[in-house]
Amino acid sequence: MNTQLCTSIPHIGRLSRLAPIAGIAIGAMAMSISASAAAAPDAIADVVSATIRPVMAEYKVPGMAVAITAGGQHRVFNFGVASKASGQPVTDATIFEIGSLSKTFTATLGAYAQARGALSLDDKASRYMPALAGSAFDRIRLLELGTYTAGGLPLQVPDQIADMPQMTQWLRTWKPAYAPGTHRRYSNPSIGLFGELAARALHESFATAMTQRILAPLGLSHTWLRVPQARASDYAWGYANGDTAVRVTPGVFDAQAYGIKTTAGDLIRFVELNMDGATIRDAALRRALSATHTGYFQSGGMTQALGWERYAWPVALEDLLAGNAARMVLEAQPVTALQPPQPASPDVLINKTGSTNGFGAYAAFVPGRRIGIVLLANRNLPIPARVEAAYRILQALDGGGANGSAAPAR
Repeated sequence: MNTQLCTSIPHIGRLSRLAPIAGIAIGAMAMSISASAAAAPDAIADVVSATIRPVMAEYKVPGMAVAITAGGQHRVFNFGVASKASGQPVTDATIFEIGSLSKTFTATLGAYAQARGALSLDDKASRYMPALAGSAFDRIRLLELGTYTAGGLPLQVPDQIADMPQMTQWLRTWKPAYAPGTHRRYSNPSIGLFGELAARALHESFATAMTQRILAPLGLSHTWLRVPQARASDYAWGYANGDTAVRVTPGVFDAQAYGIKTTAGDLIRFVELNMDGATIRDAALRRALSATHTGYFQSGGMTQALGWERYAWPVALEDLLAGNAARMVLEAQPVTALQPPQPASPDVLINKTGSTNGFGAYAAFVPGRRIGIVLLANRNLPIPARVEAAYRILQALDGGGANGSAAPAR
C-alpha cells in the first residue's frame, strides 16, 4: 500500500473509554457562537472540553476543532495548535484535511449529476469512459462504484500507478472477485472512478465540477481541493510518527477519494445543509444532498448509502463502533441489496470517518433530532476514540441521552 495515499484505516490498539459525563443536560442551541472551549462558560462547552481534552492527551493530538449543531444553529470549539513548530493555535480559520469524508462530497456530485439528468446511477460505468468498453465495467453500475460494491476493487490505488492513463489501463484489465452488488469492499479507486465519471457526465473536470457545482452553491467558501496560497498560513500541519509534520501527497483519484481540506465551520455547515437544505437555491442540489442518504446495501447494523453510512437512531455505541471497525475497511463484507432502496427516515444517525497520514476526522448527524457534530484533528487518532467522543457529545445535545427529548432552545 502506498502510505501517502489516504483512507479511513483505524489505528488498532487500546481504546480509552471516556469517563461518563453526569449531571449535565444539554438542549438545543439558541445562538450561533464560535469560541474557544476554555472561554465558553456553559454546559455544552463543559461537555465538549471534558470529552475532547482527555482524547487529545492520550493520543498526543496537537490540535482539534469541534463543531456542533442543534436546532439549526452551530458552535465551534478550538483546542491546541495547528503547528507545533510555530505554536500557531487552532482557530476558526484553521484548515484541516478530512481524508475520506471527502467521499461524501463526491457522492453529492454524483447525485447532483443524476438530479440534473446527466446520468443515472443505474448506468453502466463504461458508458462515461469509452476506454473501459469491453471490460468488467460494462456490467458494473455507477451505483456500485459509489457504494463500494463493484466486486472487490482494492482499498488503494496500486503503488505503480502514477497517472490517469495508467489507471485506465489497470481498470481495463481488472477482474472482479465477486458479482457486482454482493460484497462491499471499501475502496478509493471505486469512489474515485465514480467521481471521475460523474464529472465526465457533466462535461467538466472533477475539480471544476466539485468547485462550481457543489462547494460554491453551498456557500462553502473555506473548503478546497487545493488550498490557495492566500490561505496557506491557515493550513494546519498534520503529525505522524511522533513529531513528523506531514500533509497529504496528491495521487490518482486523490481529489475524489480524500482530497477535501476545510474548516470546522464549513464542515458543520455542510452537515446542517444535509439535514435541512431548504435554503439552497438549486433544486437539483437540494435533491442531491437528500439522495446521498438513501440506503442501498445492508451489512449488519450499517446501511451503506451514497458516500455516507447510516444506522437506526437511537443506536448503541457498540453497534456504531462495529460499523466503523477496521474489518469494515480492510475486508470484503457480504451485503444484502435493499429492494427498493430505502430513503432515510428522520430517525437515523448518518456518519463518515476520514483520515490521512497526519489528520483524523469524523462527522455524524441525526436529521430527526436536528443535531450533528464534526471532529477535526491534526493527528490520525484511532477511529474508535473519535466515534466514542462524538457519540458522547451527541447524547448531550439530544438532552442527556439517545432516548432523551430535546430541551427547548435557550
